[in-house]
Amino acid sequence: MAEVLLFHHAQGLTPGVRAFAESLRAAGHTVHVPDLYEGRVFDDLEDGAAHAQETGFGSIVARGRAAAEGLPEALVYAGFSLGVLPAQSLAQTRPGARGALLFHSCVPVTEFGAAWPQGVPVQVHGMDGDAYFVDEGDIDAARALVASAPDAELFLYPGKQHLFADSSLPSYTEEAGALLTRRALAFLDDVG
Repeated sequence: MAEVLLFHHAQGLTPGVRAFAESLRAAGHTVHVPDLYEGRVFDDLEDGAAHAQETGFGSIVARGRAAAEGLPEALVYAGFSLGVLPAQSLAQTRPGARGALLFHSCVPVTEFGAAWPQGVPVQVHGMDGDAYFVDEGDIDAARALVASAPDAELFLYPGKQHLFADSSLPSYTEEAGALLTRRALAFLDDVG
């Protein structure tokens, strides 16, 4: 079984993120879900994004790094949207990473190093019509990652929702969310 460090999105540690973590635990994986917002949860994505900008993306990544301290090196790093920043940073820079699951977002590999680390499998999941994922360059970063790393996969889902895998939000899309969960569980079984 795998051990996962899962980071929440810009709206905070929502019930849907907690439920996703529980679905991984129910399959036998160990999952750590730190609260990078110190208890704050936002009803609206724009409000949450404004809070993240005010906090600073560097601070969010630093909080993610702090959450990894004291945990084993052999982790799978996972993140929803904003949470991809610390997850991808740790997967690329912390020794011993077992893999990465990047949901709703992907940043250029060069943000955290020269190349994706060899032997670290990664999945990127996003909707093909999601304005955040497509128009802000995440899909391009994901395609570049897949082109440069042998153990990288990009899964595109039909639709326009951003946080489609968070069951507590109006953007939740049951079919796509369930498929993302099945693919993430298969990934964890492979790396665990």
